[in-house]
Amino acid sequence: MERNREAIQLLNTAILKSKERKIDRSYEKRLSETCQGPEMEAFAVAVAILSEKQRISRDQAAVNLVDTIKKLDSIWTDYVILEGMQKLKEALNQEHSAETSSLQQTPTQFRRGHF
Repeated sequence: MERNREAIQLLNTAILKSKERKIDRSYEKRLSETCQGPEMEAFAVAVAILSEKQRISRDQAAVNLVDTIKKLDSIWTDYVILEGMQKLKEALNQEHSAETSSLQQTPTQFRRGHF
C-alpha cells in the first residue's frame, strides 16, 4: 500500500475531478422541475397517509419516508458493490489459476532456473 500511495492519491484526485465535471450546476432549474413533477404529488399523498396511519406529524412522516428510501438505496448500493467485488475476485482467481497452470506446464529446466 505504501509504495502505491502516490498512485492512489493521483487516482482519487482524478476520480473526484471527473465527477466534478459531471455535476450539473443548474440546480435551481432541476429543483424546480423535480418539484413540479407528479412524483412530488405522490410523495405528498404518501406523507399524508403515513402521518395519519402512524399518528405522527407530516414533517416526521416525510422524514421517515426519506430515511426509508435512503436505507433502501444504501442497501442496494452495498449489494451491487459486493456483487461486483465477488465477480472481480472470481476473475482474479481464474487469472491466477491460469497463470499457475501455465507455470506447471513449463519445462522443468525453466522452472528451476536452468537455461
